Amino acid sequence: MNKYQEITEARKLLELPERATMEEIKVNYRNLVMKWHPDRCKETKGKCTEMTAKTVAAYRIIIDYCNHYRFSFSKEEVRNHLSEEEWWFERFGNDPLWGN
Repeated sequence: MNKYQEITEARKLLELPERATMEEIKVNYRNLVMKWHPDRCKETKGKCTEMTAKTVAAYRIIIDYCNHYRFSFSKEEVRNHLSEEEWWFERFGNDPLWGN
């Protein structure tokens, strides 16, 4: 299995979309660990233990990928992640008709 397939399987197991924030990753991980934890799980003990282990392994794969991802801080990349308000202000600024 190649790295992409490994990450994709981990992402799917953690029920993540193709693009996710670190917060979404952590929330999904916590929810799944609570769901599958042997003390809380309604399935057989073996199934719960197996799914808990798979969830933890998937989280480690995703976190390892995120920790080694090279983020871009270029102007173009930062512009791709502006909020609606920032986008509007960047285009119209203090224009009397469209600005603040």
